[in-house]
Order: sequence, then C-alpha cells, then structure tokens
Amino acid sequence: MKSLSPTARLKDRNLLKTILKIAKYRKAKLYLVGGYLRDILLGREKENPDIDFCLKKGAINFGREVARKVKGGFVILDKTHGCSRVVKKMNDKLYTLDFTDFRGKTLEDDLLHRDFTINALSIELEKLFLDKTIENLIIDPYKGKEDLKSKIIRRVHKKAFDEDPLRVLRAFSLAIIFDFKIDKETLKAIKLKAKGLSGVSYERIRDELFKILQRPNSLSYLEQLDKLKILKIIIPEIEVMRGVKQGPYHHLDVWKHTLETVRQLELLIAELKNNAQVQDYLDEIISPNRSRRALIKLGAFLHDIGKPAALRHEDGKTKFHGHERIGSDITENIVERLKLSNDEMDSLEKMVLWHLRPGYLADNEEITPRAIFRYFRDAGEACVSILLISIADQRATKGPLTSKTSRIHHEKISLGLIREYFKRKKTKKPPRLINGDDLIKKFKLEPSPLIGKILREIEELQAIGKVRNKKEALQSAKKFIKEI
Repeated sequence: MKSLSPTARLKDRNLLKTILKIAKYRKAKLYLVGGYLRDILLGREKENPDIDFCLKKGAINFGREVARKVKGGFVILDKTHGCSRVVKKMNDKLYTLDFTDFRGKTLEDDLLHRDFTINALSIELEKLFLDKTIENLIIDPYKGKEDLKSKIIRRVHKKAFDEDPLRVLRAFSLAIIFDFKIDKETLKAIKLKAKGLSGVSYERIRDELFKILQRPNSLSYLEQLDKLKILKIIIPEIEVMRGVKQGPYHHLDVWKHTLETVRQLELLIAELKNNAQVQDYLDEIISPNRSRRALIKLGAFLHDIGKPAALRHEDGKTKFHGHERIGSDITENIVERLKLSNDEMDSLEKMVLWHLRPGYLADNEEITPRAIFRYFRDAGEACVSILLISIADQRATKGPLTSKTSRIHHEKISLGLIREYFKRKKTKKPPRLINGDDLIKKFKLEPSPLIGKILREIEELQAIGKVRNKKEALQSAKKFIKEI
C-alpha cells in the first residue's frame, strides 16, 4: 500500500475540485468513500473511474446540481434512500459519480453498511487537497487499511450478505482482481448465505462473473465457487454434467473435462502472450466492460454442456451425437438469462456449435481452400475463439485412445488457421463479380432466397480462385441453377 500526496499524484483534481466548490456553496460536508479511495492507496488507476460520495442528506439534489455544473447525465438511483448518479465524459475518461445519503445517523453508521472493510474507507473531500499524506487523513473505523496491507477481503459486519447477497460473488471478484485472500470467517458466512444470490438480478451477477472470467487465473476461483455451491446458482445447467462418463478418448467425466478445458485454455493464452495479434483479439471489447478474453472462457466452460442430453449407449459405445447443437440451444438460454448482447450471443453460440469443426478439418489428409473458406465464413469473428477452445479441448482429452501425434497435428492445423485468419483480415475483400439484379436479368429469376444461395456460391468460388470475372461468375451461376 502506498502513501500518496494528492497534490502530486491525484489524477482527477479538476473534476473533484468542481464538486468540492458545490459542496462548499451548499454548506454540505461531502465525503469520498469506497473503491476510488481504496485504489488511491493501492496506486491503482481505472480507465473509467467510479467515484462514490456520501453526505448526511440531500444526495439527490446534490447530484442534480453536479450534473448541471459539469454538463453530465443525471439519474435517480433510489429515491427512498437518497441515491443519485452523474455520468460525465472528459479527458477521454467516462466518470461515474454516485452520491448517497448516510445509511444511518452518522458517517460511521454509513460505513458499517459497506460490503468489505477495504471499501469502508472515507475522507472529507476537502482534506483530499491538503498537501499531506492521504493515508493519515482517512477515516477508517473498521480497519480497512490493515486489511489492505494484509491483502484480506473481510466483511464489515455480520449482516453484510443479508443486506446485499451479490456481495457473496463480489468477494471473489475483488479477491481475483487484487490477488487478495478471503478471510476465513467471511468464507464461512458466504457458505451460509450463498442461497441468497438466487434472488439477485442476473445483470448484476453477470457483471461480477465477467470480472472473474477476465483475469488470467479465473479457473481456481470458479472451482471455489463450485465447491461453495455458488456456481450452480448462476448456471444451474451444469449440474447434469457431473459424473457423466465419456468414451475411451477421454480420461475425465464431462464436468471435470469442462474444468480441465478451461484450465488448458488459460495455459494456452499464457503461452501465446507474445502473439500480439491473438492478444489484441482477446482484448477486443464486445460489450461495455466485457471483452472477448472473458467471453472465450465462458465458451470453453459451456462447450460440452449439451453432452448429458445427447448421451446414448449404442453397440457398447458411449456416444454424444449432436451434443454441439443441443449445447448451442442451452447456451442461448443462458445468454438470455445473463442478458448478454446479441454479439456476445452470436459468438458464444458459434463457440459451442462449431467447437468440433477444427478437429474435423485436422482429420483430413489435405484441407481444401473451400473447406477453409467455409469455416471462416460460418465461424465469423468467433473463429479464433473456436480454434483456441479446440486446442484446449484436445489437451484436456487424454484417454487411452488419444495419441500425442494426433494432438500435435491438431494444434499445428489450428494455429495455422489462426495465422491465416489474421492474414486474410489484412487483405481487402474483393468486390462482388455479380449481384442479384444481374441474376434476375440474365436468368429471368424472381426475387427469392435462391438469389442469395447463388451469390454465396459465387462468392465462395471467387474466394478460392475458381471464378475471376463476371463472365465466369455467370457461367458458374448457370451451372449451379441447373443442378438445383
């Protein structure tokens, strides 16, 4: 933990000074509280800061005045308990400013209702600008500074999880973000109160879950959540995966194989840390505050979720035919429940639906240009995610019928396809040789889905070099129409 001089280190002085001027004009004693102050002590800076303030009363009107002064967006979060939010973009940052009335008669009462001791820290906003060490000015009735130094996540009081059951999950997201340990008594309380999480909105659960998935060592935390029976509250569909035995290519049941696949994926991503193209791909933001890096882990987690429903025993063999399609349907339900975006849904469904396809490609003696084109076309932006999951899936499969030679060949093909994807992404897509109007005019066709099928066929032939001009395209179209 660092001792910081605000005059030298504080990054957001102008905005905070504006808020302080409003507080002085209104004769309100305003306190900065929670995560922003914690991060100052840790020397940590968020790209888009969330800053919490509290005052004895009048937080809604105060927030409204701040919004007017800084020309930011304003919303009342809780009229009954006095809570408002201001959102302001400045200096390439998006600031979220929350103003709340004391939850209790005094500041100490308010801090008692915070989630964890490291967030139950406060300072008078005015004192933040004194040329003194911040640490010595902090109000810390529940020993949050000690827990910061000891790297401990500890609940503030015994009813912390009753007041907000989401804190059960937030304890783990904070622990993984800061590499802290959860206090033993807090863990015991989490185990007792975990069921309360079922009453929390899935949007809030999703946000904490993705904070965990974003980090490089998320599997160990997922395993802890599983042990405490929290994971099945978030994704109850996983329960049927436990104990489902697989064929001789596998050495683990479906559930253990799933966890091992996530483990292997994390190891693979670490192996590729110097591959700038892959890392940039993983860092793409698919939806606000959610990256492809987190999404691909969820894809690995769900890749075999359709196996229990697809399980069949035929001729003494264990089979899971069609599990990828069943899994894709189950994934859609999970995505809708977590309220992920359409882009996230599309990517996740493709990861589950096509996770076997790289293996099928690798089984061929020669991969044709047509097969490669169709894979990239069908998988779209998710194609690299699918290839990485496929490699992890293979590494997690070590039954008696698997061979090292086969696995090495599979990885070679998959990594080669990843390189080819990034190569093609740099290449400008050639213009279409023909369009729908050309087909209608030339072949006297009526507008119908057939037009789209023909154009897709010509696009494929153009991509693999089978047609090079409009004349050849129309000849191929004519042949395609005759064969239908």
